[in-house]
Amino acid sequence: MATLETVRVRDYMSTRLMTFTPEMEVMNAVHQLVKSGHSGAPVVDASGKLVGMLSERDCLQIALVAAQDTCVAGPVSQYMSKNVETVSSDMSLAQLAGLFTQNRQFRRFPVVDDGKLVGQISRSDVLRAISHCC
Repeated sequence: MATLETVRVRDYMSTRLMTFTPEMEVMNAVHQLVKSGHSGAPVVDASGKLVGMLSERDCLQIALVAAQDTCVAGPVSQYMSKNVETVSSDMSLAQLAGLFTQNRQFRRFPVVDDGKLVGQISRSDVLRAISHCC
C-alpha cells in the first residue's frame, strides 16, 4: 500500500498550467487570471525556465498604477515575485506536506526539474493523495 513517504510529487502534480512570460503586459495576465479563476501562475522564459510567479497579491500593486486612470501597467516582470520556492517532482508528499505546514501562506509550489517548470502541486493535491492512501 502506498504511503505519503512513497508517493511522489509527480504522481499528483498538475502538468497543464497557465503560464505567463516576463514580457507580457500585466493587465493581460490579470484578465486571464480572472477569467480562469486562478489565483496565480508561474512565469517562464522562452526556454521554459521558471523566472517568477505572479499572484493575486502581486497584482494588487497594479491598483496604484490603475488609480492613475491607465490600463497599461507594464510587463509581468515588474510585478512578479522573483524569489520562488520550488519543489522537485521526486520529492515525497510527506516532505511536501511538511513544507506546506511550515509555509502557511503558500497554496501551491511550482515543480521544477533540471531548471525547467514541469508542473505545479497544491495543498488540495496533497489532500487528494491523503484520501487515496489512507
